[in-house]
Amino acid sequence: QVQVMESGGGSVQSGGSLRLSCAASEPIFATGYLAWFRQAPGKEREGVAAIRPRDDTTYYADSVKGRFTASKDNTKKTVYLQMDNLQPEDTAVYYCAADHLNSGASPLVDRYFLFWGQGTQVTVSS
Repeated sequence: QVQVMESGGGSVQSGGSLRLSCAASEPIFATGYLAWFRQAPGKEREGVAAIRPRDDTTYYADSVKGRFTASKDNTKKTVYLQMDNLQPEDTAVYYCAADHLNSGASPLVDRYFLFWGQGTQVTVSS
């Protein structure tokens, strides 16, 4: 049974920073992808960032490039999403997802992921 466990989130003012953590069990951490998605009220879930831990390849949505950074800690089997210069439009429930992806599948598309965390709220006030 693959487990995906998130932590972090909270409330900050515009321009502030938060860090999300996501721990995933093997073998997905070693050989798969871990991704962050978010869903704001009344909007569809969207891919934010992803990382392939085996070679540190990262992927970012255009809306967060230059502000969000995905990283990993192999010892803890944990990936992180450092979110800087947060803006009110970043307010959403953030989810971590993990899975192996077939060749050509985008790690920023939610339908390719089977294993999900419980979600954590990020609120940015102006």
